[in-house]
This record gives sequence, structure tokens and C-alpha cells, in this order.
Amino acid sequence: MRMSNQPRQIVLGVSGASGVVYAQRLLEVLAESDCQTHVILTAPAKQVMGEELGIKDFSTQGLIGRSADRVTFHGNQDLFCKLASGSQAADAMVICPCSAHSLAAIAAGLADSLLLRCAYVCLKERRPLVLTTREAPLTQIDLQNMLTISQAGGIICPASPGFYTHPQSMDDLVDFVVGKLLDLLQIGHDLPTRWRGQ
Repeated sequence: MRMSNQPRQIVLGVSGASGVVYAQRLLEVLAESDCQTHVILTAPAKQVMGEELGIKDFSTQGLIGRSADRVTFHGNQDLFCKLASGSQAADAMVICPCSAHSLAAIAAGLADSLLLRCAYVCLKERRPLVLTTREAPLTQIDLQNMLTISQAGGIICPASPGFYTHPQSMDDLVDFVVGKLLDLLQIGHDLPTRWRGQ
């Protein structure tokens, strides 16, 4: 159990789906928060980061352009990492983006990598698990997997930006999704996600 004076422990998992810019921006905001962030990158995630963002240096310097004391990277095959234990469970986990493969593996209860094991631990310990799915269209299998995870206590939050904030750039669209994720993680922010109607 986390002591009240310790920072919240957040796991950011990144799997091999398009949309890794969301993970990059989320890490940037988390690095500025009071949380301790644990990052797990799958091998396909690194490939997608190279393709979509031109990133080859998988460190905070390479991902967000600076060092960050409260960000720790963990190897996806390190099943002896403390995060793999229910007694050391993080306060919350987000997988952003979450591939259809990772979605299916979590729904099936697989735990043969650190990313999957952490997701499994969050579900069994009733800790928040948020999956940022980014796939379209969806198969019936995808929908069933989402339902299974939701019934197990996970949260499905698709990378689906809103337009009521009148976005002016791609960065605004990214910030909308990241802001939603931060809301679900109960981390304060000032990103544009709020409806401002009468």
C-alpha cells in the first residue's frame, strides 16, 4: 500500500498501434506532474515510434526532449520488475495507444510480458486500467474484447478527439485525448477537454 506522502505510481504502457504521438504527449505531461511514471514500451511500439515520429532514442531525452527524474523505463520482458507483483501494484495504468493485439491478450488474461502482467495486476487488484484503443473499423472480436475488459473493471477510452473545443491544430486534437486520459487517471491538467456551452 502506498504511503500518503509518496507520489502516485502511474504505469504508461505503449503498444504497437498507430497514434504513438498520444503517448509522447501524455509522457510529457506526466513528467511535469507529481506522479512517478513507469514506462513500458513494446518492441512494436518502438517500431511505430520510429516510423511515425522518427524516434530512435527511447529515453525521456529522446521522447520528450529532456530528462525527467520521476520517469523510469522498464523492459517489457522484465517479469521480475516490482510492477509485476500485486503487492507492489501501481496506482493506475494506461496503455496508450493500445493495439488490437494487446487488447485481445488482456481480455484473454494473458500475462507473459510486463505490459500484459501490469494490466492483469491492475484488474485483479481493482486498480484503474485505461486502454486507449486506436483502430477502425472494429471487428466483432474487438468489441467483445472491449466488453470483456470493461466487465472486468477496465476502462476503454478510444483515441477519439472532440471538436467542440474548436481545435486549431493537430496538437489541439492530441491534447484533447490526452486530457481525457489524465481525467481518468485523476491527474490535474489544463488541457482543452471541457465543454464550454451554456
